[in-house]
Amino acid sequence: VSNFSFLRGASHPEELVGAAHALGYHAIGIGDLNSLAGVVRAHIAAKKLGMRYFVGTQLLFLRELPEKLPTEVFCLPPESLPDLCHSLFLPFTVFAYPRTREAYGRLCRLLTLGKRRGPKGAALLTLEDLFPYAQDFVCIAVVHDYLDSRLKVEIARLAHGLAPGALSLAIWSSYGPDQNALQEEIEALASEFSIPLVATNYPLFHASSRRMLCDVLTCIRRKTTLEQAGFHLSPNEERYIKPPLELSRLFRKRPEAVTRAHEIAEQITFSLDHLRYEYPHESCPEGRSPADYLRELTMTGARQRYPEGVPPGVQQQIEHELLLISELQYEKYFLTVNDIVAFAVERKILCQGRGAAANSAVCYCLGITSVDPNEIRLLVERFISKERNEPPDIDIDFEHERREEVIQYIYSRFGRERAALVCEVITYRTRLALREIGKVFGLSTDTIEVLLRVVLRAEGEPITPQVLREVGIVPEDPAVRMTLELTGEIRGFPRHLSQHVGGFVITEGRLDEMVPIENAAMEDRTIMEWDKDDIDALGMLKIDILALGMLTCIRKAFDFLNGRRHPSEPEFALHTVPPEDPRVYDMLCRADSVGVFQIESRAQMSMLPRLRPRTFYDLVIEVAIVRPGPIQGGMVHPYLRRRAGKESVTFPDERVKKVLERTLGVPIFQEQAMELAVVACGFTPGEADELRRAMASWRKDKNRLKTFKKKIFDGMRRNGYSEQYAAQFFEQICGFGEYGFPQSHAASFALLVYVSSWLKCHHPAVFAAALLNSQPMGFYQPAQIVDDARRHGVSILAVDVGASEWDCTLEGTPPALRLGMRQVRGLREEEGRQIAAKREQVGPFATLETLWRKAHVRVSSLRKLAQADAFGSLGFSRQKALWRIRRFRDEELPLFQNLAIEERDPPLPEPPPLLEVVRDYQAIQL
Repeated sequence: VSNFSFLRGASHPEELVGAAHALGYHAIGIGDLNSLAGVVRAHIAAKKLGMRYFVGTQLLFLRELPEKLPTEVFCLPPESLPDLCHSLFLPFTVFAYPRTREAYGRLCRLLTLGKRRGPKGAALLTLEDLFPYAQDFVCIAVVHDYLDSRLKVEIARLAHGLAPGALSLAIWSSYGPDQNALQEEIEALASEFSIPLVATNYPLFHASSRRMLCDVLTCIRRKTTLEQAGFHLSPNEERYIKPPLELSRLFRKRPEAVTRAHEIAEQITFSLDHLRYEYPHESCPEGRSPADYLRELTMTGARQRYPEGVPPGVQQQIEHELLLISELQYEKYFLTVNDIVAFAVERKILCQGRGAAANSAVCYCLGITSVDPNEIRLLVERFISKERNEPPDIDIDFEHERREEVIQYIYSRFGRERAALVCEVITYRTRLALREIGKVFGLSTDTIEVLLRVVLRAEGEPITPQVLREVGIVPEDPAVRMTLELTGEIRGFPRHLSQHVGGFVITEGRLDEMVPIENAAMEDRTIMEWDKDDIDALGMLKIDILALGMLTCIRKAFDFLNGRRHPSEPEFALHTVPPEDPRVYDMLCRADSVGVFQIESRAQMSMLPRLRPRTFYDLVIEVAIVRPGPIQGGMVHPYLRRRAGKESVTFPDERVKKVLERTLGVPIFQEQAMELAVVACGFTPGEADELRRAMASWRKDKNRLKTFKKKIFDGMRRNGYSEQYAAQFFEQICGFGEYGFPQSHAASFALLVYVSSWLKCHHPAVFAAALLNSQPMGFYQPAQIVDDARRHGVSILAVDVGASEWDCTLEGTPPALRLGMRQVRGLREEEGRQIAAKREQVGPFATLETLWRKAHVRVSSLRKLAQADAFGSLGFSRQKALWRIRRFRDEELPLFQNLAIEERDPPLPEPPPLLEVVRDYQAIQL
């Protein structure tokens, strides 16, 4: 059992495999509780060591599956279910190992069945569920409690339901107080039902030193302290992987049990290497080859993108990419992505490919990205490479308000059994680890927080006793010492599975026969048990379906403009916005960028007047340069000095000049680091991509990047570059590890920077309305957006039930901005839209009573509108409207429903202006 039996096992799968190999074992089988989440890591570790690895899981069964599970079951974290609802489950588990690829598929479907029934992370299965799927399973039952007559019946039922010889009973030696008695009962049970015994380590950790951590995990799972855990803790350190000779000695009276383990190992032939991923076929019409159809779509798109003719350089790039795609047989991948984008375009959902996809001319022609290959220098190896021999990773941003439509389309198009979101393994970091372990050792909350500040300040360095005494903590306290020690051990342990931000895996065959699929915490979402690193290792397709607020804003702005354009004018779209407008760049040089995508922060605003962008590529640099990577790599000030003419631009030779000329000799993008590795260090394109991966994983694994140091220095020395230049280059790529942008990603974002800047420059009312209608997003609150619009000459009209829609709208020419009812704090959207719809249907409301009765709005909502001073068109100030609404009741008697309310309002004093301002901010945030 590994630590992917969340909060149970105390070792990583790789540690278990490594320990078994070191002890002389030739094979290992790990079975995590109702999960295959850790199998890829174990498989890779075993493959590197030349060991056989048996994929399997430990199945836990309900006594019976009730029609309706108790509510408290759904309120518990999944890892606590077997402990806290013990009476619901059988007191034995079954380790199931598939012998063949087909059996593995059935195991995945069995786990999917159980996981789709229950809350996120739980698998609700009964023995009856097991039997239809268990063909070619090797099953080992592990009894955890004494057997009564009823449970003997369950074991007999298990043996009868499986194929002859498929079931074994596990015996192991933990030297626990009741171990001998339990083992005797297991042996008697095996004899009674003719079930063979199998000897096993049944370890919870790879080395005995992890016993304390295992006990701490048990306490975290049971939400208790070490002092109160009692018999739930391990009685000793024996649940580790014992050497083969020790195992033979322990079971010398049962040699057939040891022999049975070898027999089982010989029966299992399945390996994860047998999995074959295939791309979906739906996106290619029947009777057409994927290669021909992709070429047709690409060339059609190229003619649309370049109506005056495809530039020769772009045509050459397209041919190069199509040849690579054909050689690697990735056509179906691109067609699948094109299918998803086509759906979004049909539904008028704005989308934009980012990241590596912007390096592809094919992606531009298919409409996946809107970054023109003529605008940036492409490095296609950043996107697709023969040496990598793995599918490219395409990320697509969709409007944040409508991304769910795309996600549900994918589910409906390919089916839940063929499409799922990738999971993300949430691991222990310092804060969570120290807080949970501190509670286990009984430390007070104040002590834990003081320790946490000390640990975070130390940044991984050893904490001396003197440092602890300075903050009032006794370093000799065993609880403090163990808390600090175990915090380091548990860091990086998986805590639970979460949902990836948007990575989708789609397959030709059943995905639920490759990996179990479970419910996500979010309604109507399903996720697979493997994360992005796992699917990368197995070469599986992933498409990132991401959300971006600025796309929502731009689409709404385009809707305003397209609604006001002349029919003969072309529709506004990302690629039709007039390029390289000097007025836009003048505005940005003044740092007038409130609300503009990516360059709205104070750091970006301070950079704009210094960098003074005048071209699209300047915006690409602007997006990339204000990042921790370039700043820590010492690239910002040299670039600015060279751009301002205060420092000469020099290059060691022509090869480096070709790579760095556009950025004045300073490497700002990841692609430039990759190209320099090729031209200056002698890397192959595939090795350069490995360097990129090492840069991307710098924060998690600093040693991975350091392994390239010698190769970089040797390569530069061999090519005639100085040690100083090599050291400078290595320092810069370490800086990229601290969050540096690839050029392709920066280019995708720069396009949105330019489009949002163009909208703000030429149509400030439209831009402000779209921004307000897309909230919450960005750095700025509605008050700041409205104030900025006023400075740009936009007239602002108040919220009013006689004119406002739910969203902000535009009135007149030049357009004034009418604030929408969405600005009213606490007002429900459906009621705001209801008021606008009824006004459209019956005409302007004559009185407050008419609005109340015809729009069927709750009195509390009318009160919120009154607080927002939204009844001006009806002749009511804020104060008078609130007074009048006091008469209304949601439950009005039928006799009085059509009776006009005749009552004079008393004379009310006018509130002072300052109070009105305060009430405005309270009600409409501006």
